[in-house]
Amino acid sequence: MKYVRKVIPPSLIVAVLTGLYLMSQIFGTINQEGMSIFQILLSLKAFLGIWLGLRGFMQVYLKIQPLIFKGHLLPFTFVLTILFLSQFMYI
Repeated sequence: MKYVRKVIPPSLIVAVLTGLYLMSQIFGTINQEGMSIFQILLSLKAFLGIWLGLRGFMQVYLKIQPLIFKGHLLPFTFVLTILFLSQFMYI
């Protein structure tokens, strides 16, 4: 378990950074009508992922504990939401 705690934080940072890069490549241009459903869902996924990444970075490297949402239920819910959004993006 001690090895997992050393590997997970850097891998989460890499996941967030690669996600930001991929979003810049995939998002595309916004039409006159507004954003497409794909772009809306991708934006929501990006927001949740960035929130999770920043929260993890601040907890592990800056030793800043969250003021609210101190439990693991909200981050777990965000991860499940990201997974479900991934399934609905291509419908």
